[in-house]
Amino acid sequence: MRQITIDPITRLEGHGRIDIFLNDAGDVENAYFSIPELRGFEKFCEGRKAEDMPQLTTRICGVCPVAHHFAATKALDAAFHADPPVAAKKLRELMYCGYIIYDHILHFYFLGGPDFVVGPEAPVAERNILGVISKVGLDVGRQVIKFRAYGQKITAIIGGKATHPVCGLPGGISKPLSEADRAEIERMAAETVDFAQFSLKLFHDVVLKSERYLGLIKSGSYVHRTYYMGLVDKRNRVNFYDGDVRVVDPDGREFVKFEPRDYLSHIEEHVEPWSYVKFPYLKRVGWKGFVDGAGSGVYRVGPLGRLNAADGMATPLADAEYKRMYEALGGKPVHNTLAFHWARLIELLYAAERAVELARDAEITSKEVRRPVGEPGEGVGIVEAARGTLIHHYKLDKDALVEKVNLIVATTNNSAAINMSVRDAAKGLIKGGKVDDGLLNMVEMAFRAYDPCNACATHFAIGQMPLKANVYDKDHKLIKTIKR
Repeated sequence: MRQITIDPITRLEGHGRIDIFLNDAGDVENAYFSIPELRGFEKFCEGRKAEDMPQLTTRICGVCPVAHHFAATKALDAAFHADPPVAAKKLRELMYCGYIIYDHILHFYFLGGPDFVVGPEAPVAERNILGVISKVGLDVGRQVIKFRAYGQKITAIIGGKATHPVCGLPGGISKPLSEADRAEIERMAAETVDFAQFSLKLFHDVVLKSERYLGLIKSGSYVHRTYYMGLVDKRNRVNFYDGDVRVVDPDGREFVKFEPRDYLSHIEEHVEPWSYVKFPYLKRVGWKGFVDGAGSGVYRVGPLGRLNAADGMATPLADAEYKRMYEALGGKPVHNTLAFHWARLIELLYAAERAVELARDAEITSKEVRRPVGEPGEGVGIVEAARGTLIHHYKLDKDALVEKVNLIVATTNNSAAINMSVRDAAKGLIKGGKVDDGLLNMVEMAFRAYDPCNACATHFAIGQMPLKANVYDKDHKLIKTIKR
């Protein structure tokens, strides 16, 4: 049996490897998406002061620190029985919109977009942001940098820093918003609405008007019928910061809707010996392996997962584009993995629109931004990271020290589906042993659609840590290899 290894895989956060196994006919027997790094934040957060968690957990990832910051803060709200004032909740959500803006711009233009704008089979040296700029022009490149910076500035104004924010406190937020800062955020958000619409037009012109690209999106190599999960508001509209967790089945029917504190009643985690990532599944359905369909407990989160789990977007322009996507792809739910990119741009538009609404809200500059906390206990915080549903669960002792931590991050939620997507893309694309760089990149496109954050996702230790030691003599010749 022949083995093909893609190591390292490219244009993602963290490290990963794809191993593809071909049978004697040169067709794909199986493929694995494995993450060979272990960070173990759950363990070394034990014994820490509870109030440090919103700062400690941002260090899990420099790409999505805001998501970890507010999942941690919301978990502490619950653990200390402290309900933040309305203004604090709105400020948190406004800052969260800034994070979604800069993160979604990053993925579309820097990570996922090159596969479409430049082309999946373009020379590897061109499949990057420089290749995108060469196609769309320097002016567009300047706009990408400008509006990504806007998202970071919104985050910095409220959070204290653009990366690793420091504003979230149990029961509220560290400081109110000044009128000058409110006006500045409103201006940036309003301009970003226009940029989001431009990005969607670019996607329509480059991708959806291309028969080849549209055919790729609809290809069976990139389709999985799974369950979908995401936070929704009281009208079942997408919400990044707050709400209940809603799950729909592969036919789009509501399967369950639950409060964050009840997540353990609905989600279980499976482990495999070849990866440091756990594989969550719906407990009521059960783990049936890496298969899709209503009989498998595998579910998906992230932009497409959120849109499939919801009944619409809560802002008008984004909701119109939401409806357009489902009309173009045959109705709800959409199971086409590459449609994650379209959904991501719809969410970019929603985040910008919602930021404008919040910046214009009369309560947003209220001075009441924190309430007193109660006795320490146990709490769960759930937000929608750019990559999907993020769960922080803390148990505190009587001295408000962290006794136990459980984290289920977006990429962990998607880990089973990512493996299925890589495997099936490889099976559909590689035939008769014919492999080239373009085909392997199209296999990578299967995971890239999820925008995985592998550093966030690694929590499971496989027994002993693997060890390989090479022994060399004085002439630097290998004389012995010791493996554990």
